[in-house]
Amino acid sequence: MNSAHKPRIGWIGAGRMGFEMARRLLDAGYEVAIYNRTQSKAEPLLEQGATIVPRPVDLADRDIVFIMVSAPKDLEEVTVGEGGVLTADGAAPGMIIDSSTVSEQASAAIREFATARGTAFLAAPVSGNPSVIAAGKLTIAASGPRETFDRAYDVLTTIGRNATYVGEGEVARLVKIAHNVFLGVVTQSLVEITALAERGGVSREAFLAFLNDSVMGSTFTRYKSPAIVNLDFTPTFTMPLLSKDFDLGLAAAHDLKVPMPIAAATAQIVASAIGAGHLTEDFAVLLLEQARRSGMTLESENADVATGLEVVTHE
Repeated sequence: MNSAHKPRIGWIGAGRMGFEMARRLLDAGYEVAIYNRTQSKAEPLLEQGATIVPRPVDLADRDIVFIMVSAPKDLEEVTVGEGGVLTADGAAPGMIIDSSTVSEQASAAIREFATARGTAFLAAPVSGNPSVIAAGKLTIAASGPRETFDRAYDVLTTIGRNATYVGEGEVARLVKIAHNVFLGVVTQSLVEITALAERGGVSREAFLAFLNDSVMGSTFTRYKSPAIVNLDFTPTFTMPLLSKDFDLGLAAAHDLKVPMPIAAATAQIVASAIGAGHLTEDFAVLLLEQARRSGMTLESENADVATGLEVVTHE
C-alpha cells in the first residue's frame, strides 16, 4: 500500500516494547512521529524514517496515536496532563490505541476523556516481548467499539501476528491479566517438571528438546528454553511485575467469585522468590527457587538452544 493512503501514526513510549512495535510500523512504510520521555532512546528510529517530537501534545493532529507506558500515572500524564496528547486547543487524534499496563479503572477514565474530545479509544494490551515482536509473533487483545477495532485492524496486524476483538469497554485489560496469571502458572509448572527430570539424570537441554517436540510444546516453552538450559535470566518480564499481575488477577477472581487455587499457590511461590531477592532477573528465575527448595545446585549447560522465533518482515 502506498504510504500516502496509510494513517499518520503518533507513538508515545519507546521503551523495549514500544521501540520494537514502532519499528515494525516504520518497516511497513507508515509515517511515525514519536514522543519518549528520554528522547535518546527513540533516536535510533530516526534512521528508519521516524520523527521525534518534544511533547505528547505535538501528536494531537495524528490519525492514530499508540501509547505504551508502564503505569496508570504515566498514561494520565501523557494524555490529560500538562502537554498531554488530548490537551491541544482545536485538535485531537482520530484514535488512541493504548497498549499500556494499566487497570480497568484507569483505562475507563482516559476513554471517557478521549470520547469527550471526539477521539476513538481502543484498549489493546499485547502478549510478547521484544524478540517476539521482531519475529512478527506478537498477539494483541483489543476492546472498545467494534467499529474502532475494525478501523485499526490493519495497523494492529502490521505490528503483531494477530489482533483479537474481545469485547466492549475495558475487558481487554482483564484478558491481559488472565494471560499473565497463566504465564506465571505455566512457568512454575515448567520449572518443576524440568527440575524433576534433572534430578532423575536427564539434562535440561534433552528434556526440553523432547517437550518442545511433543504436543505439550509451545511457542512459549521454546523461547524460554535457552534461559532455562543456560541459566540466562536477562529480563524480559520481572518477578515484581508478575507478582503485580497475580495480585490483579486474584482481586478480579475475588470480585467475580471465581476460585483460582492453582493461581493462588503460584502467587505465593512468586512472592517467596521476590523475598529471596529475585527482583531484576527474568521470571524464569523461578527455576533457581525450585532448585533451592529441591536441594539442587544448577549450572549452565552452555548449549546452543533455538528459541523457535524466526524474524518476519513486511514486504
